[in-house]
Amino acid sequence: MADSAPIMGGYLAAAQAFYDAAAETPALGACCVQRNDLELPGLVVPSAMEALTFSCGTTVHPGELADAPTALYIGVGGGLEALQFAWFSRRPASVIAVEPAPRMRQAAEANLIQAASLNPWFDPAFVRVMAGDAFALPVPDESVDLVAQNCLFNIFEPADLRRALAEAARVLRPGGRLMMSDPIAERDMPKHLRADDRLRAMCMAGALRFEDYVAEIAAAGFGVIEVRSRKPYRSLERVAFGLDADLALDALDTVSRKTGPYGSVCEAEIFTGRRAVYVGPNDRIESGGVELPRHLPIAVSDRTALRLQTRPEKDVLITPPTWRHAPVRTEVETLA
Repeated sequence: MADSAPIMGGYLAAAQAFYDAAAETPALGACCVQRNDLELPGLVVPSAMEALTFSCGTTVHPGELADAPTALYIGVGGGLEALQFAWFSRRPASVIAVEPAPRMRQAAEANLIQAASLNPWFDPAFVRVMAGDAFALPVPDESVDLVAQNCLFNIFEPADLRRALAEAARVLRPGGRLMMSDPIAERDMPKHLRADDRLRAMCMAGALRFEDYVAEIAAAGFGVIEVRSRKPYRSLERVAFGLDADLALDALDTVSRKTGPYGSVCEAEIFTGRRAVYVGPNDRIESGGVELPRHLPIAVSDRTALRLQTRPEKDVLITPPTWRHAPVRTEVETLA
C-alpha cells in the first residue's frame, strides 16, 4: 500500500478547494456536468447526486462490469458512477470510492444513504468512501479488478499524471482494467491556459492531445487501450481565452488493460474502431496472429491495421476509426 499523504500545494490544492466549494455549490463545476446516458433497470438516482456529477463522459461500461468486479473509483464526486458500479456488484465494499476533498466525501456519503432509500436493492455498505488521492490509493498492491476516474486525471501536470497512472497500475491485479473519461484537445494547450489553476480544476487547461494521452497510459504498463467513445465536449473560444483560433475539446472514454511495462506507445495495441476486411481469393488468411475470414470485418488495433495495409498482396481493406471499440459483453438486461 502506498504511503498516505495529503494532496500537495499549488494547482492540486486549488483543485481540491474548488471541488470542496462545488460540493456545497454545484454550479461552480458547471464546466463538466454532462451526464452519462446509461439507464439501469431498477436504479433511481437522487437529484442531489445528479447535481454533483462532474464528468465529460462515462466510465460505466457494462461489458467490463458483468463479472461483478471489485472496483476502485478515484474522485467520487456526488457518487453517481460509484452507485452505478454497485448496481453490478451488489456486495459489501465491492466499490471503493477515494476522494481527497472532505466536503465532497461528506456529500457523496449523504447521497448514497439517500440512494438506499430510493433503491431497495442498494445497501450503502456496497460503496466504501475513503479519504485519499490518486497518488496514494489506500488499498494494497494488486487488490482490485478495475480502477476508474472521470474528469480527474486531465487536471494533472504530466509528471503527476505519470504518478497517478503508476499508482493505478500498482493496485490493479494482472490483467486489470483502467477505465478513464477525460477531455482531450485537438492541439497542444497554450502555456497561458495550462498555467491557469482554475481552468485546470475545471477540466479544461490540462487536456492533452490524443497521441500524448494514450502514450502516457501505455508507458504506465497498459498495453491494450480501447477507445469506447470520442465525441465533442466543448470549444475554447478564441477571444474569451486569448487564442489564435478556437480550440476544440473532445470527451474520450477508454478502457485499458494492465499488461506490463511499455516504453513506447508504438508497442501498445490501441483500438479506435478500425476493421480489417480480407477481399482476396482464399476462404481466410492469417497474418501476424490475426485471422481474417474472407469478406468478414474483424476489429483490429491501429498498429495491426498499419501492418495489414502494407501487405504486398493489397488484399485487405482497412476502415477508418469510428472512435468506438465495442466490448465483448454489452447486455445490461441479463444482469438485472
